Amino acid sequence: MRKRLQPISMIALILVTALMLLAAGCGSKNDEEGAASSSAAPASESASAPESASPSASASSSPQGSSAAAGATVYPLVIDNYTLSGEGEEQKAKQQTFDKAPERVVANTQPVAELLIKLGLGDKLVGVAALNGASDPEVSAEEFKKVPVLAQGYVSKEPVVGTNPDLVIGRAGLFADADWGNGSVDSLNGLGIHTYVNNASLQGATLDSLYRDIEEIGKIFDVQDKAAAHIAKLKARADALKTKYEGETAQKFAIVNDTGDGTLSVDSGSHDSFQHDALSLIKLNNAFHDVDGYEVSIEQLVAEKPDVLLLSYYTGAQDPESTLKAAYANPALQDIPAIKNKRIYVIDFNAFWGYGDQIMAAAEKLGQEVYGK
Repeated sequence: MRKRLQPISMIALILVTALMLLAAGCGSKNDEEGAASSSAAPASESASAPESASPSASASSSPQGSSAAAGATVYPLVIDNYTLSGEGEEQKAKQQTFDKAPERVVANTQPVAELLIKLGLGDKLVGVAALNGASDPEVSAEEFKKVPVLAQGYVSKEPVVGTNPDLVIGRAGLFADADWGNGSVDSLNGLGIHTYVNNASLQGATLDSLYRDIEEIGKIFDVQDKAAAHIAKLKARADALKTKYEGETAQKFAIVNDTGDGTLSVDSGSHDSFQHDALSLIKLNNAFHDVDGYEVSIEQLVAEKPDVLLLSYYTGAQDPESTLKAAYANPALQDIPAIKNKRIYVIDFNAFWGYGDQIMAAAEKLGQEVYGK
């Protein structure tokens, strides 16, 4: 949750009011120039530490306040967000100033587009990419079909800019100028295009980061009531999951992928804090949470003896049924409890690595599969 500023002296209040008026004037100038703000974050904030993604970080609002008395956004609105290195890695604080609600939006992953549709913003979408998994059953297929698909996989910068967007939103790692990236934050901002890097997709993220994303999207588009209602529903579902499985014995899991020939590779998953927070609701704990890198050997997998294996599946990948058959028959894996007890569960890539709210329904489904209830 956000930190609230505490009341201060009358003199300080007068000074703050003066600064607000000055900032409002600057915001109007930005609107004339059509450029996204590149102001540095306050000096008190960490520039690049993973904890900067924490939902407890203060979320900026407009100089006059985040909303009017009736709950409507007051523009210009300043949002504390991020820029990343050219390859979408290291994050640094960077503010975005919105002089009005965006009208032309590109979502760099399908789940982010589906989240915007749920908030009543489907008509703002001029492009979506990375259709790497199942569609969200809570979103009308007809509604999603209205969104132009820029690429089935990851989209490059040129098609994104070609839609003439005023906002590009989505997964942090895709904000890069490399061939697979949709353009870096700085390069897009330099073209007058605002950016919003999902907090849920940053290192150190949790479910609270997702709630923060939804809250800030609500402010940016002036749909705060819809955002608040959606957050409340998600929190209620998270609480229900925690209550449902709190009496179960915690299970160790490992994330596996098909290498393309039916054999397994193991992902440490140690950087996937957002996914782990969701899985903890159903008492699943990562067996390799303390591994420094990304890769884990089969020998390490056998030694760790996880209770559950989670097979990540994305559109176009090897048929998971053939992968399961090969894994269960592999002599080298027979000492693993997940193999002995046939407890490999297929999880959808979109739901877990699209950094949208699909992860809640995915956790609900997985809990039923693991515990039979």
